[in-house]
Amino acid sequence: MNPIEELLKSVNAWQTGHFLLSSGLHSDQYMQCQKILQYPLHGMTLAKALSEKIGAGNHQIQTVVGPALGAVHMEVFMALALNQQAGITSSATDKQIRAIFAERDAQTNEFAIRRGVEITPGERILVVEDVTTTGGSARKVIELLRELGAAPVAVAAIIDRSGGKATFDLPFYNLFSLELNTYEAAACPMCKAGTSAIKPGSNRK
Repeated sequence: MNPIEELLKSVNAWQTGHFLLSSGLHSDQYMQCQKILQYPLHGMTLAKALSEKIGAGNHQIQTVVGPALGAVHMEVFMALALNQQAGITSSATDKQIRAIFAERDAQTNEFAIRRGVEITPGERILVVEDVTTTGGSARKVIELLRELGAAPVAVAAIIDRSGGKATFDLPFYNLFSLELNTYEAAACPMCKAGTSAIKPGSNRK
């Protein structure tokens, strides 16, 4: 068994059922990576493995940005891992690789950088997700960052569950790629069988 798969299953992060994904698609399997990321040592294990694939100096990354809520807390773990890999030990704020999350506007559902955090023109940014299904969230964040004048340089995810179908106009790194069943709601066999899709993270007993 792939060590990432083993880790996912050890904390019940790889779940089976009838799920409504953030992309709007339905699936009989779901990767709930927050069940891993709640454990900081597991989070750092994943981030270090991913940072080794990316390489500290390959893209001269200055900041890691993750779309909320899925990438919380992954952007912090990735920034820490990249800081360590680059040998950055200074506490000076202008030396550290930063960690920022982009959040959706409640009215427009579009991503924004808020809470007093600023992006500088030309800032070299890694966009990180926990799980990539279609890549839609990451692409929206990339678009936002470019509108702000930043320079996104790569995308990374713990898991690419598209089996390589999700593509970007930037290098894309992941630890584990697999193709899981996804369905449009109108063609979902589980809906046709009479079960209701559950949005992961919603309250349920």
